[in-house]
Amino acid sequence: MSVRVRRSRNGKGWEVDILVRTPDGKRMRERTDAPVSSKTAARRWAEAREHQLALNGRPQRRVVPTVLEFGPRYITEYCEANRQKPSTIIQKKLIIDYYLKHRVGSKKLDQVTDSDVQKLKADLRDLSPKTTNNALVCLNTMLKSAVEWHVIDRMPCTIKLLKVPRTLEPKFYEPHQYERLVEVARELDPRIELFVLLGGDAGLRCGEIIALEQSDVELRRGYLVVRRSEWEGHLTVPKSGRERKVTLTARLKVALTRNRHLRGDRVLWRDDGHEKVTQVLLAKWMSRAQRRAGLKVTGGIHILRHTFCSRLAMAGASTKAIQELAGHQQISTTQQYMHLSPAAKSEAIALLDRGEDLKAEGAAPADLDAGRGAGVEQTGLEGGAQKTTPRDS
Repeated sequence: MSVRVRRSRNGKGWEVDILVRTPDGKRMRERTDAPVSSKTAARRWAEAREHQLALNGRPQRRVVPTVLEFGPRYITEYCEANRQKPSTIIQKKLIIDYYLKHRVGSKKLDQVTDSDVQKLKADLRDLSPKTTNNALVCLNTMLKSAVEWHVIDRMPCTIKLLKVPRTLEPKFYEPHQYERLVEVARELDPRIELFVLLGGDAGLRCGEIIALEQSDVELRRGYLVVRRSEWEGHLTVPKSGRERKVTLTARLKVALTRNRHLRGDRVLWRDDGHEKVTQVLLAKWMSRAQRRAGLKVTGGIHILRHTFCSRLAMAGASTKAIQELAGHQQISTTQQYMHLSPAAKSEAIALLDRGEDLKAEGAAPADLDAGRGAGVEQTGLEGGAQKTTPRDS
């Protein structure tokens, strides 16, 4: 065994050359820069390193997998182990196959750079920001899992999501549109009426409507319990991860009573003898009702849930009550559903004109108060004008 110390090639430190012969006769040599500044300290460090090599040998290099090689482990030990919804797991697999495989799939996990992330964003520029963010989140959680499982030492890059613009187009039905939809659904088929009411009067998601069982409905007590959700045959808990109780409206209670049956456990059934309805069938029912009601035919079901939350908000329900009825984990999610009707906004602005008209006519303060309308509070503005804002829901 021998240790040599000499100036490093850059002239700023000390290089050590260690030669070790193991008991089995193997010869190991290691030449590297010492992490110290003086020659004496470099020799002491080299001798300690020599002793370590003689006892333990040179540690094997850690093999870092590529993004594509790490994918199956990520799906099994992260997505499935954390019991993510089947739809989420399938989405992650598609993201890896379609968006990551041909762009960063061949990169080792510790070699994914900020430049690679930017190139990924550029390659996906024709997709919506939300879809691009889904791919970025998948890559980000893969790398964080690799750090947590000691596959790599640290995050090799920083991943920043794109800003997702919020659309101003309302995604809910106005009261008269919804009432027309319920009316034509009743004319088409009692089951279609029940389906529309479960979405618009109870706020159930599509999978929750499909999985709703007759034992979940308490007609005498006037409520139903959302316990499960179904997606393409996979039965899971609701999206919030917990049960919730929803009080029945009078017409929903009537519709549920009218549709009691002995064909199976589920509330909704099919004509072909099968107990279960599917998302495809519900979309067809929705399209028929939309067409008959003179609404835009999309087959979209989630608009009923938007309508449920928006109707509650416009009726003055509190944000917390809407959160509990809709089964949202975060209050910020509830606020995304709490749209205000354009008609309600117009009426609020009309109150300003009403107040100005009374003021111009010399009306007494009591008259001004009478013209402000119920459910509206005022804040003073410069110059004595009044601003009306909707009551906090």
